[in-house]
Amino acid sequence: MSQPISQRTNRIQQAIAPFFEFFTASTFARRESEPNINNFVFGNPHEMPLTGFVNALQQQLTPQNKDWFAYKMNEASSQEVVSASLKARRGVTFNSRDIFMTNGGFAAISLSISVLTDPGDEVIFISPPWFFYEGIIVNHGAVPVRVKVHPKTLGLDLEAIAAAITPRTRAIIINSPNNPTGLIYQPDDLKALAEILTKASERNGRTIYLLSDEAYSRIIFDGQPYYSPTDYYPNSLLLYTYGKTLLTPGQRIGYISLPPTMPDREPLRVAFMSSQVIAGWSFPNALLQHSLADLEKVSIDIPHLQQKRDRLVSALQHSGYEVHVPQGTFYLLPKSPWHDDWAFTELLAEHNIFVLPGKVVELPGYFRISLTANNEMIESAIPGFAAAMAHARTSLPV
Repeated sequence: MSQPISQRTNRIQQAIAPFFEFFTASTFARRESEPNINNFVFGNPHEMPLTGFVNALQQQLTPQNKDWFAYKMNEASSQEVVSASLKARRGVTFNSRDIFMTNGGFAAISLSISVLTDPGDEVIFISPPWFFYEGIIVNHGAVPVRVKVHPKTLGLDLEAIAAAITPRTRAIIINSPNNPTGLIYQPDDLKALAEILTKASERNGRTIYLLSDEAYSRIIFDGQPYYSPTDYYPNSLLLYTYGKTLLTPGQRIGYISLPPTMPDREPLRVAFMSSQVIAGWSFPNALLQHSLADLEKVSIDIPHLQQKRDRLVSALQHSGYEVHVPQGTFYLLPKSPWHDDWAFTELLAEHNIFVLPGKVVELPGYFRISLTANNEMIESAIPGFAAAMAHARTSLPV
């Protein structure tokens, strides 16, 4: 009988099993590369890369000195770009020394948990979550603690969060705007959460850190304000990736930033630097860091993304789907007409439409649509969405 390589590896595989089942064993896995597929599964680009992104890299491609492509760590120029950006966007002055450049948001989350936790420490995350929170927590020897969103609002369930905190709690991950719900968490909830964490930290005699995953904080619709959890709780870390606004998930650059309210920052500075080295040199590559000042000015077309949101929401609602209007991110989260959301996504696949089953993001009975699809795909898919709903109303899944 085959044995797991290690208990930790086995636990990681269990945590991400739904994702890999879909990615390797679904109709999507078999047919993804076929022509005429309307692919709404992941936040991948379906049009050519932004000209501004390409130009920014090209301008920095010619070496300016012998060390142009040498080892790069937290380059001062990159840290200063981030600090200036946060000042302009948030009105808050972040010390450039408290900014740690990472290989995107994935590395920022992993590095933060690595630095902050010991084996057996508990890390709370909100469900439905991003695919890999649980696996990252397990990978660092910590214990994932799942807290479901409020069943009616899909917002933070503050009572459930408070009840989940134990003497072993070391951190909580908050993702706003949330993937997959698209909700922006509001000041009243963030203030209440900060109070819960402050009291629990005092009770435990040990700081509980808030990891603020702000990957979509620049993808906001309808002119709404964005509220960073780091503005309300001093022991928080701002985690960001440029991969969403640039729509370049294969060119990874992001950062961890400590807000100016963070106490005891010096030990964290040392810890992050040393951990980045040991984690496999988890700094962004040289070209991306050289280009960062120009990349800061580049973004996907948010108004166009909002137009695509509105077009799809209207068409889906017209066909009978229950779907709310997201405040941010580039996802929709319609309710499946069948309780078995996996079966319904297979039905959509018969109409050449691929979406992500809610099971993969711990929200059975729903499915996720990525708005990074182009206009042609959206228009092509709308009749198929309607046909699938009409079929679902008169049939049960096979």
